[in-house]
Amino acid sequence: MSEVSKAPKHESFRTLLLIATPKLVDKAGEMFDESSIPMQYRIGAVGTASSEMLDVLGLGGVDKSLLVSFLPKFSADKMLIKLNKTLKLEAAGSGIAFTLPLSGLNNLIFKMLKQFEESEEQTEKKGENVMSECKYVMIASIVNQGFSEEVMNAARSAGAAGGTILHSRSAGDNDAVNSWGLNIQEEKEIVMIVADNERKLDIMKAITEKCGMHSEAKGIVVSLPIDNVVGISES
Repeated sequence: MSEVSKAPKHESFRTLLLIATPKLVDKAGEMFDESSIPMQYRIGAVGTASSEMLDVLGLGGVDKSLLVSFLPKFSADKMLIKLNKTLKLEAAGSGIAFTLPLSGLNNLIFKMLKQFEESEEQTEKKGENVMSECKYVMIASIVNQGFSEEVMNAARSAGAAGGTILHSRSAGDNDAVNSWGLNIQEEKEIVMIVADNERKLDIMKAITEKCGMHSEAKGIVVSLPIDNVVGISES
């Protein structure tokens, strides 16, 4: 029997991501523990707000943390609302939380999440949408180390407000990529940008033109649909 499979159609699971200051992520972690959420991962990150914007927001630096968890959709929606209320994510500069659809997962994780879902007290009708449909996407740009600022400059020129940087290493078959005449640097930076869906193509085009595979940045740009989000002020 396969250990990895698609989530059954009648099931609905989400990846929940919170990007905030380390202090707020610590508090969120305590909330997750209190709710007995079985899986959570914390990753160090860097925000991309300008120094002028940091002064306006009253922040002393751009240190950020990323908290990632996997939950049934019903539970993820409830947790988003709880995070928004407790962490006051609607306040400028506090953070952002959102969910991404999860189409497949390890069978053991599936059973774990199902057990969590069944043990949780659900006061609302199962399957009912707790939040409205979202109009945002997450744009992820993977570039050579040192080019994240150029990515953000290009993205801002197309209407992006800000992003989060993760440091990583290339782990693919570089020989296969080099055969296409592309020199891949091992040290990488991942720039994550949450943007309005209407600006997605313009932002991706701007990043590709400035930091695409034929530039020194050797950038790859992809977008993922966001299910629900809190922490963004509607204009």
